[in-house]
Amino acid sequence: MIATSPSQDGKAFFYTNTLHQRVSGAAATGEDVSPRASSSLREPWFDVSCCPTNIARTLATWHTYAAAVGAGGLSIAQYASESIQTRLEDGREIGLDLETDYPVSGRITIRVSRQTCGSWILRLRIPAWADGAELHDRGETTRVHPGFAQIEREFTTGEVIVLELPMTPRFTVPSPNIDAVRGCVAVERGPEVMCLESVDLPNGITLAEVRVNTSLPAREVAGRVLVSTRCLEPREDPGHTGVPWSGRPGQGT
Repeated sequence: MIATSPSQDGKAFFYTNTLHQRVSGAAATGEDVSPRASSSLREPWFDVSCCPTNIARTLATWHTYAAAVGAGGLSIAQYASESIQTRLEDGREIGLDLETDYPVSGRITIRVSRQTCGSWILRLRIPAWADGAELHDRGETTRVHPGFAQIEREFTTGEVIVLELPMTPRFTVPSPNIDAVRGCVAVERGPEVMCLESVDLPNGITLAEVRVNTSLPAREVAGRVLVSTRCLEPREDPGHTGVPWSGRPGQGT
């Protein structure tokens, strides 16, 4: 949500991110004040513009959400290239260096940068979507499950632990008991939810006409997520299939 709220140039933002929009919105000029409740596009200014400052504050304090000390060890909850230097509850100093381009890939490399006497617990968060994640430690590969993977032992300076999160694109289907999204499907890749936008469609085809063919798996080619689509009848060509839809990360389905 934080990543998709601002525009790429940082000069407009969503107050509320419309997940499903049937009619194209009209962009406001830089001089207009946009009403928050009826906003449907990223706008340059609102009468109460608290969101951009909250986003800035969140990014400025992001490191405080990345890891936490407790219960005899260190828990890593967010993955980015970073250096962690801290103390355990008993006062012992520990140090780790993380290297990753997540979520471009799901590979997280953890290198021990400080020798600590005695054993302690390293916990790595495995997201709920990451079935099939693998942990590589001391020449052994272990399948780990959503929750926290735990390693308890004495760590040596320079040794490396690697976590591989599965990033294969997938379909996620909601419960049929939820009326508003019955018949919908989300296209996801790792932590990203892809969105289908009208600018991605061939001329003359609207979002409401597009159906995703879930009988064929989503796939990734050259950094793009591709799914098979068709258009709703009636059309001159009911079985029309355009170029495979190339998803982009966003807040949509």
